[in-house]
Order: sequence, then C-alpha cells, then structure tokens
Amino acid sequence: MSFIDWGALMQVLVAGLILGAGAPALFALGLRLLAGTAPVAPEGAAAASSDGEATASATVTIARPTPVRLVGAIACLGVVVGAVAFGLVFVVSGGH
Repeated sequence: MSFIDWGALMQVLVAGLILGAGAPALFALGLRLLAGTAPVAPEGAAAASSDGEATASATVTIARPTPVRLVGAIACLGVVVGAVAFGLVFVVSGGH
C-alpha cells in the first residue's frame, strides 16, 4: 500500500522544472538576443587623465540586434508573456 501517487508527483515535478526553470531561461535568452554586441576596446584605448587615473578615450557603441536575433527575442519573450497570461487566467478562473 503506497501513500504517494507517483504519477501525480511526476506531473508536478515536470511542470515545476518546465515553468520554474524553463520560463526564466527563455526570458534570459530573449534578453540576451535583444542585447547587441559590444566591440572589444583596443589595447591603447585607456588614456591617463590629469590626476593619473585611466579614462577611456574611445566611445563604445553597441550595435543593434540583427533581424534574426530580434525575431528570436520577440518569440522567446512572447512565449514567456503568454505563459504568465495563461497562469493568471488559470488562477483567476478557479484553477481547477
């Protein structure tokens, strides 16, 4: 005689892994895809100021994401927003 419903336990475990780790990972991937790439500063880019501290003399520009990265980011963030909206609707409707 078992007091543990192993099937229900596995369903909760899988749902927890997907929503607890998968949704934040998708969100992070979406943000990473949105971020542009920063060029590496050259070796001699830092110049000494009058008080002896090094200051950056070159302006770092961050490129916009490519269209493919933008579409991927929108897809990832859309899935996360959809999961949050579905969760809210599910809880508000009674959650059964």
